[in-house]
Amino acid sequence: MVAVIKTGHSLHRIFSYNENKVQDGQAKCIGEGNYPAAAEDLSRAMKLNRLLHQAALNGNVKRSSVHISLNFHPSENHSKEKLMEIADIYMEKIGFGQQPYLVYEHFDAGHPHIHLVSVKIKEDGSRIDMQNIGRNQSEKARKEIEKSFNLVRAEGQERAAVLSLKPVPAGRAAYGKMESKKAISSVLQQVLYNYRYASLAELNAVLQLYNIKADRGSEDSRVFKSGGLVYRILDKEGKPAGVPIKASDFAIKPTLAFLEKRFALNASENAFEKKRIRNAVDTAFLQKDMDFEKLFPMLGKEGIHAVLRRSNAGKLYGITYVDHVTKCVLNGSALGKSYSAKGMLERCGGCVKMEGGAAHKTSLKNVKAEPQEMSFKNLCASAAEPIAAQELQRLLKPEWQPDYAPAAFKRKRGKRKGKRRSNLN
Repeated sequence: MVAVIKTGHSLHRIFSYNENKVQDGQAKCIGEGNYPAAAEDLSRAMKLNRLLHQAALNGNVKRSSVHISLNFHPSENHSKEKLMEIADIYMEKIGFGQQPYLVYEHFDAGHPHIHLVSVKIKEDGSRIDMQNIGRNQSEKARKEIEKSFNLVRAEGQERAAVLSLKPVPAGRAAYGKMESKKAISSVLQQVLYNYRYASLAELNAVLQLYNIKADRGSEDSRVFKSGGLVYRILDKEGKPAGVPIKASDFAIKPTLAFLEKRFALNASENAFEKKRIRNAVDTAFLQKDMDFEKLFPMLGKEGIHAVLRRSNAGKLYGITYVDHVTKCVLNGSALGKSYSAKGMLERCGGCVKMEGGAAHKTSLKNVKAEPQEMSFKNLCASAAEPIAAQELQRLLKPEWQPDYAPAAFKRKRGKRKGKRRSNLN
């Protein structure tokens, strides 16, 4: 079992997310905790108002909503009663046993899971401290529940889930709109809020790995002119298959306006992420005769997926790096010229393996050399020419940085003058 805990500013948002799933037939409210009546006897307004009234007891708490998901192994199939028992015990063990909460069973993913909606304001108006709750209370509760209910343990599986990216099987959801909608919705929930992307191209670099594309259409299309957005499932060749679905038809509303807010939020400087990707690429190019065919598996071991962008004629014009460890998506040009598509072609000697399997030699006659940058092509040009020791030493030599100390710490202390003592004689 894997538990994911999130807090938020809006109770309406997480409540509507789960209730909309119920309306679409993708979820079911299976129970409640500390409500005056059973879940099946409560209206939508009664469910929400109970949470809002409790949250209003302390207006100083900005992030009062709590959204928890308990995820089980795909091989497990639990009854409604067992899921409710697990939910009640889990909430009790993490300190939410006396809080009002709703339990939803979702059917929109490849594994069974439930969502719990609650608030962290107690009946006396005090706030529940959730600092490190995932690492402390939740982790302890998860292990005890796994042992008590004989569940599949989460240890050893979470690491594999981070580094592996399983595309949606397009054949299963290619032609039925309902199946396509469920498949796309499941992927969007995992990608939109977890990965950091600053443009539609960067987002599509991740979605492409799941055989999905966010499409605005051509500039002359009605969708593009009206600021609309549709989502498509791609076949094995990367071509659209099935019926496109409008962004507004999904419960989470992943419209273009929503994405533009995410672009602005994710547009901050990613110094650590850039350095991590650069180091992974540079380390790979220390080997001889490096090309894209050898490079991609080496980056994959570091949890980095390089997505190539080609024109209809098959010409490479862009490269995007998807780091599944830091959840960061960056274009090659954002990392530097030597990490862009043109720079990578230079470093690989201009040889790129095409999708059909044949090698395509890209002409580099019109590429202007950058004299101020040291080309890695000289380091891996030929197997007959070993890497020069001087070049390798120059590459690995750390940059000199002067020691810095604020001016206040450099000032010399003046001698302390002793206090004059009055002569009382």
